[in-house]
Amino acid sequence: MAKFRQVHVEFWQDGFVLDLTPEEKYFYLYLMTNSKTSQCGIYELPKRIIETETGYNRETVDKLLQRFIDYGKIKYDNTTKEIMIVNWIKYNMINSSKVIACIKKELEQIKNKGFVNEFITLCKRYGYGIDTLSIDYGEEKEEEKEEEKEEEKEKEEEVIPYYEVVSYLNQKAGTSYRHTTKKTQQLIRARWNEGFRLDDFKTVIDKKVAEWLDDPKMCKYLRPETLFGTKFESYLNQKGATNYERRATSHRDDNPDEYNDLSL
Repeated sequence: MAKFRQVHVEFWQDGFVLDLTPEEKYFYLYLMTNSKTSQCGIYELPKRIIETETGYNRETVDKLLQRFIDYGKIKYDNTTKEIMIVNWIKYNMINSSKVIACIKKELEQIKNKGFVNEFITLCKRYGYGIDTLSIDYGEEKEEEKEEEKEEEKEKEEEVIPYYEVVSYLNQKAGTSYRHTTKKTQQLIRARWNEGFRLDDFKTVIDKKVAEWLDDPKMCKYLRPETLFGTKFESYLNQKGATNYERRATSHRDDNPDEYNDLSL
């Protein structure tokens, strides 16, 4: 029976994809459409197969896999040689009894039970009904519990709106920062883990754009390193920036980065 993998035309307009290099776009498409892909988005993919099918050498394969792991798009188990496309179930939900039966059969064959657990969690999140009672999760050991905690943490980080935050900054400040930059994500994630949310980021951006955009000396600080650093909360609680307040704070805002601890 022939297998087909569909790629939606909006793939090319996706904010994440637009920021990828041509090499990354090709590799991302390969991960979603290669000969080993499965209905559940978790499948065994040895690196030697990737080398053969893409023409890349091992060093390039390792580099690209790690890059998409850092982006939060995939997970790879070097021991079982299995890969998990994290958002697969989000964009490939098919409520067909035959498809669900196929997925259950695939899940039973997966060696990395942590991937199975995360897949089931995502199914529940997106309302995809799969009876999990018959799926063998494997013997739950203490190490697996720790893995699940770590995976739960990664899952929470996955929903951090990096793209929305950086796009809003670019729109308001006329900049062109990339939401995939590791340092930018690190700063946003640090503030997110402190409990701040998208509206807080927008508020800080609005306040500092109003205060700094037309100031030739200060406009250069409308950047992630400054706005999303450790002074984030003080910026958030800052009252409207009047000319009086600018003069009163000019002695410390001449170089706001001095007040941001970026060693996160």
